[in-house]
Amino acid sequence: MHIRYAVSTMVFWGREHPLSFEQECQFLKSLGFGIELWPTIKGQNDCRYERRNWTRLAMATNDMLVAMRSRSDHPTLEQWNEQIECAKRLGANIVTDMENMGIPDVPELNGCDFADDVVKMAAENDVKLCIETGRLPMLKKIGERFESVGYCLDIGYANLDREFSFKKFVDDLAPRVSHLHLTDNYGQMDDHEPPGLHGGISRENWDYLLRALSEYDNDIIGSFEMCPCMPDVMIRQASEYLFDELKWPNPPRKHRSYVDVRYNPM
Repeated sequence: MHIRYAVSTMVFWGREHPLSFEQECQFLKSLGFGIELWPTIKGQNDCRYERRNWTRLAMATNDMLVAMRSRSDHPTLEQWNEQIECAKRLGANIVTDMENMGIPDVPELNGCDFADDVVKMAAENDVKLCIETGRLPMLKKIGERFESVGYCLDIGYANLDREFSFKKFVDDLAPRVSHLHLTDNYGQMDDHEPPGLHGGISRENWDYLLRALSEYDNDIIGSFEMCPCMPDVMIRQASEYLFDELKWPNPPRKHRSYVDVRYNPM
């Protein structure tokens, strides 16, 4: 396993504005993290992945690890092609789900022509697609049908599932995990708290996850997906738990060039 770390722009949710993107990237660069882009900012419909935004995205994320959360507005094939081309330019994987891939939630996986086209477009552009955690039996069938597609294991979702255990999710998906959403909750709702929550996911399960992932030679992006409080507080708390206490490998290193960077939301 080789793992690199990013922070989802969910961490800035509600604090972003149209001019803040460069500051957010500089802040994450200063901490040694990559970035997982959400397609929009809160309260706006403008999609970051539209062609007119590509130059700005490329300049702001230069020298950064980049991942993209796909559009969630039932994108057309034309819009999928646009965001795939954007991902290619940024060197990014795309995290998506069944709904936005046009995959019906039926056991036989009938009616997947749209998804077939999306997967083909991604493969032609050398862009990795990662299906975000949903119902476990369906995810496994998607994996069987689309060999090029990886899994995004959402740790918070796995902790909430009432049908299958956390360890079952890990056992079944670990061989093809390409992306992780590192988050925590109390087991009642998807709170998106920082990892290490008291009364949240147990230390046993965190350790089990790392051991299982370490059995495979996968390139993985571990993305902190959190939203409750100030970004610098969440990132510090999550980092202290994952890297100092749990001893996850390859922790991000602060860049000397950005030693004086601060995050000051407007």
